[in-house]
Amino acid sequence: MKTKQRIALFAVACLLASCSPKPVSLIFDTDLGPDYDDVGALALLHALADSGQVKLLATVSSNKDERVIPCIEVINTYFGRPDLPAGAPKSEGGVSLTAGHRVKWTDVLPAKYPHRTAKTSDAPDAVNVYRQILAGQPDHSVVICTVGFFTNLKDLLLSGADEYSPLTGKELVERKVKRLVSMAGLFPEGREFNVYCDAAASVVVARDWPTEIVLSGFEIGNVIFTGKQLVQMPVKDNPVKEAYGLCFAEGDPDGRMSWDLTAALVAVKGYEPYFASERGTMSVNEEGYNSWTPSAGGKHLRLIAKLPPEQVAAILESYMMHQPK
Repeated sequence: MKTKQRIALFAVACLLASCSPKPVSLIFDTDLGPDYDDVGALALLHALADSGQVKLLATVSSNKDERVIPCIEVINTYFGRPDLPAGAPKSEGGVSLTAGHRVKWTDVLPAKYPHRTAKTSDAPDAVNVYRQILAGQPDHSVVICTVGFFTNLKDLLLSGADEYSPLTGKELVERKVKRLVSMAGLFPEGREFNVYCDAAASVVVARDWPTEIVLSGFEIGNVIFTGKQLVQMPVKDNPVKEAYGLCFAEGDPDGRMSWDLTAALVAVKGYEPYFASERGTMSVNEEGYNSWTPSAGGKHLRLIAKLPPEQVAAILESYMMHQPK
């Protein structure tokens, strides 16, 4: 090949490399257990990680139930990331909730599949995990996706300087976090599970979080049903399929609502073209009721339905069905 052709091809390769989007650096915070769409959301994130669209920095629990961290690690291990940092809340208050199904999938998965941590209380403090990871990241580079309670984020905001950073928690978030994407709230107003279960934490985060918050409200995922194709996949020993299959055996004939999956999708890929948005401010009171005030200068964005629910469901389920490399 002539020298000029080699130079031209090299220039094109460099241009393509420079145009390739940088993967989103993401911390996933979940209350996995009371519901199982968290499993689908985590599977979706692993699928996007395998395609180079996201770099998972940690997967932490906002739920103190002893089965949560083992279940998270089961899924991380299945997708070839057994060493992802994990953490759990250690502060007073917070919530401990488990599955309400007769056959508890949160018992079945850790009993069948490999994981490192025996129980949630054995995991490191989620605040320490957050602070250590954030301190080591470039400024304004990390997306946090929370699909559970705001317990860890409240504790992070209230944390002080430590061996990881001389900054307070709020200062560290302001410097290192790009945005928070959260499955939380019912819009334009209401009382939603993730918000009211730890209402005190929700009040603090809604009021004091220093970066933009993108909110996927209850009404968004409530009409998007996923999982039916997943449970029909001809694969064995898949913990994602197994969790959905066990729960489907006791209900949800049309599939499960996809509250958490919508937040996970938007955290990595943005809300367009899937959803529209409205800027404003979410306020939360002590009983866990949220209200919404539209405002061009608001720090919060709420998602608004755009594509038909069936179309969004097909996109989400294609990621849920991804198999590890």
